[in-house]
Parts: sequence; C-alpha cells; structure tokens
Amino acid sequence: MKKVVFLFALMLSSLAISAQEFRDLDVSPMDALSYPLSYKTSEKVVKIIYSRPQLKGRSIESLAANGKVWRMGANEATEVRLYKDVVFGGEKVKAGTYSLFAIPGEKEWTVILNKDINVWGAYSYKKENDVVRVKAEVSENKESIEAFTMAFDKDMNLYMAWGTTLVTLPMSEK
Repeated sequence: MKKVVFLFALMLSSLAISAQEFRDLDVSPMDALSYPLSYKTSEKVVKIIYSRPQLKGRSIESLAANGKVWRMGANEATEVRLYKDVVFGGEKVKAGTYSLFAIPGEKEWTVILNKDINVWGAYSYKKENDVVRVKAEVSENKESIEAFTMAFDKDMNLYMAWGTTLVTLPMSEK
C-alpha cells in the first residue's frame, strides 16, 4: 500500500512540474558590465546591470526622447553598484547602489545617478533623489548598434552606444 501511495504522489508531483508555464525569452535581455574589465580581477570598482532594448527599425528618439528622462536601458531602471568611491563625470560619488537615468540631447546627454533603486523604468523617477547629474559627450559611432550597449575602456571611461549614437562619460577611481 505504501508503494502505491508513493507512486501516486510521485506521478502527481511530476504532473505539477510539467504543468509549469515559463515565459518566452525577454526581447530586451539583461546584461552586466564591470570595471576592471578582467574576469580575473575579483575586486571590482563598479558593476552596471541593465536591459538591452532593440531598435527594430525604430529611431532612438522614439524610445529615448530628447529632453525627457530615460531609464538608460529597458525594463527595470539600470542599476549601478559602486564598490568604491569614484569620480563620475567629474563629480565625486560615494560607494553605494544607484539607479542610472539619462536625459538625451543632440550634442550632450545629462547622465543621472539617483538613490532610488528597484524601480521600473522612469515612471517613478524623482529628481529630488538625484545624487549627481553630469554632462556626457555625444558623438557619431562608425557602425550602427541594434541593441543598446554599454562598455568600459581600459581607463574606466563608460561608453553607451545605440544606433549611431555614442555617449562618452569619463569615470575614475577617487
């Protein structure tokens, strides 16, 4: 009798597992980058976690409008973890976790570190919670980038590329 009950319970549990529905892959996949660049360096200065929206034939301005606050990615607001104090676009910033926003413009973007975390998009963005607002230079990228992308160079400069727009923000350890 115990064997019958066990087999019955096992069959029910396998049905419950196979009945689980999983969502499709996110069209704006999550990505992360950190500095220093080497995976062999465990003591990082900064880590950025963001989702990568795709242009799919649309303009950047239709997704990240000039003059309006944008979440610097897709889905959740981009998260910046500073493990050490840094100079962010010329401004000193203490170690901590922040959200990253931007106000796109034709010649420069205003890049914002905000103390609100775990927020979706820029819908609940509050200017009064900004830690710093800095200007970042905009230039034209040689190639068009379909998915919004961020990268550090060896000197800790942060590059944000999308379409043919390239935004450069200098960073350094304090």
